Amino acid sequence: MATPLFIGHEIFRGSSYGRWHPLRVPRVSTVMDLSRALGWLPRSQFITSPRAKPKALQVWHDPAYIAALQRVEATQHATPDDLARHDIGSVTNPVFGEIFRRPATAAGGSILAGELLANGGTIYNPAGGTHHGLPDRANGFCYLNDPVLAMLSLRHHGVRRIAYIDIDAHHCDGVAQGFAGDDACLMISLHEERLWPRTGQIDDDAGGNAINLPVPRGFNDSEMAYVVDRLILPFVDSYRPDAVVFLCGADGVEEDPLAHLGLSNNAHWALLRALMALGVPRLLVLGGGGYNPWTVGRLWTGVWGILNNHPIPERLPEQAETVLRGLRFDNNRRGRNPPQRWFTTLQDAPRPGAIRAEIRSRVTYLRRRLSHLA
Repeated sequence: MATPLFIGHEIFRGSSYGRWHPLRVPRVSTVMDLSRALGWLPRSQFITSPRAKPKALQVWHDPAYIAALQRVEATQHATPDDLARHDIGSVTNPVFGEIFRRPATAAGGSILAGELLANGGTIYNPAGGTHHGLPDRANGFCYLNDPVLAMLSLRHHGVRRIAYIDIDAHHCDGVAQGFAGDDACLMISLHEERLWPRTGQIDDDAGGNAINLPVPRGFNDSEMAYVVDRLILPFVDSYRPDAVVFLCGADGVEEDPLAHLGLSNNAHWALLRALMALGVPRLLVLGGGGYNPWTVGRLWTGVWGILNNHPIPERLPEQAETVLRGLRFDNNRRGRNPPQRWFTTLQDAPRPGAIRAEIRSRVTYLRRRLSHLA
């Protein structure tokens, strides 16, 4: 499979967690629309995501939990027991019209990716990346855990060694639970320190196979480049994985409303290019967090462009600009007066800075303590 494939679905266009929820904003549909406006998404590269069947989800998720999600979608009502047992109907994990179908569609895409990558290739599923989901409980906006299901699908189709790299601002607690102690899965998570869910401390090696790097607020492009060169790339390259799963959460970008990092989208793209250059035969790129519709849409569209070796345009064509001008970010101060560059460009201005001593010392500590993973 030489040509990268994009997995998407129209369910993400009209589905929302509710007017006040951070995931009220369009994300996957924006990436689809922008990519088409740029001429980057021909029909031959687009796959409509299947909806995962309950049996496929129960490879990792509890059957009673899956049944509860289906029932709550049908009735649009969560019982006190649903809330207590599964956190269905909470403020963070609300009841909404597609509470089962939407996450099952994202998960179906990731499961399919595991099958399609059996013989190699590159797949992009921006709807994926729900890395907080737990076996029997919704968690952190995530009702299912499609990264876990994707990696189990890869394993089912003969892939052994997997490197999972996650640069979402929030730690991947669900994935860590799913693959703790699995010596055939190298997990690397870079996330904001003291940010929910407050897991993934630097001393947490998840049973010996995880590298957790909490980073301070204001983490900049120069610091990301340092971490990539001194930590992420050396460990992934030495590990010699059969597949890379890269969760490219967009909430580390400076303008995201839920995190406090200082990155530009150049940092995410540079890591993607570096991972591609390693020549690992299978690459699955997932979305993840990101709650500003302009920064998410621009970053994730750039990801698709890079996967296809398309040059990033300095100025967007009129059709693409129209897509971005049509976005709204209601009930948030960042949406009241968006800068013109959010309409006319994909690429941010770089955000370099000093490499703080705490970053250097943490990288050195991890290199020494976890040398057995290389």
